[in-house]
Amino acid sequence: MMLLTSGTRGDVEPFAALARYAAERGHRVRLGVPENSGVDLSGLDTVSLRVDFHRLMGTGSLSPRTAVRHFRSEVGPGMRGMLSAAVQETLAFDPDLVLHHPLILTAPAVAGALGVPRVLAEFVPVATPTQEFSAPGGPTVSKDLGRFNRATYAVPRGGARLFRGDVERACRQLPGGLAASAPAASRATLMGISPQLLPRPADWPARVHLTGAWHADAGSGAAAPDPAVAEFVRGGPCLVATFGSMAAGDPSARGRAVVASARAHGLRTLLVTGWGGLSLPVRDRGDDVLVVPSAPLGALLPDAAVAVHHGGAGTVHTVARAGVPSVVVPFLVDQPFWGRQLHRIGIAAAPIPYRRLAPESLVPAVGDALARREQAQRVGRAVRQEQGLRTALDVLTGL
Repeated sequence: MMLLTSGTRGDVEPFAALARYAAERGHRVRLGVPENSGVDLSGLDTVSLRVDFHRLMGTGSLSPRTAVRHFRSEVGPGMRGMLSAAVQETLAFDPDLVLHHPLILTAPAVAGALGVPRVLAEFVPVATPTQEFSAPGGPTVSKDLGRFNRATYAVPRGGARLFRGDVERACRQLPGGLAASAPAASRATLMGISPQLLPRPADWPARVHLTGAWHADAGSGAAAPDPAVAEFVRGGPCLVATFGSMAAGDPSARGRAVVASARAHGLRTLLVTGWGGLSLPVRDRGDDVLVVPSAPLGALLPDAAVAVHHGGAGTVHTVARAGVPSVVVPFLVDQPFWGRQLHRIGIAAAPIPYRRLAPESLVPAVGDALARREQAQRVGRAVRQEQGLRTALDVLTGL
């Protein structure tokens, strides 16, 4: 089977976990991934999709004019390279099944050309409409439009039309060109989402499978923490903060707000700076603060008291699985959706938009989150019982 993913670490890690899980059970698996994801891909058969999402995402808030230039100079060329590479690498591998991220827009055509099943994988439900909530990441995500919620899913589908010409150019590599075969309809959709965090909407069709999160268990691709970092987190009540690949705004101001809020509650702070979303001047540090560029959250969070994070789908599931309450500071796309969802099920404080992050808002939010620890632990126990990888592989092998 050919697995094709796109996006940042939160999109690559679950695909890598599934690729490793399937390969360990004797399946022939190749994984197409973006460059520089930061995910441990050791032991996997991987190919590059020739795109670096560090570059595509930019470095912060963009004016409309700058955004247009960035699209032309980075996003457009990056997507063209990725879409072409996905076709080329899938044809070279000649799989019996194609599983892909929604951004791999050439997957339907290449699966159709090969005559093999195609399966869509979602970690945020943006491609599968429902009447129960608006499309995550869309302009109406904070509103319940009732029976009109389904209409909001036209917005993410419309975004794909921006790359229609790139899809057609990439598919000229297919035997006989794009016109030689009809794009393969999706045989199934795998939602790598915990039903503890998002109960299954009643109007999803039967071909949509809510599998639970795709999480690498210890000893099967899960990264081990640096001993010094693990010792720090275990050394006393600790707040763990990360904003992943989010770098808009002032990362130093955010770092100071996080540390001040932790100190207000007698907590130590582990700041994971990621792609630049957090930083802290040396003068503001102390023995109660450790700043690291990256860390395996899944291994560290069970020893933490609370987490402050951006609400990306991967981080949301890692925090929930650890049984740790949190404060979500959403930046964009699906993050406001997850922030509200975690608050709704009682395992996070009300989300704080990143532009409003300050000690005045974060100190009470951390206190609120700490009071939710018992509920977070209950949800965490239930999430840890899920068998997301096994369920996903069972669906794929049953097609």
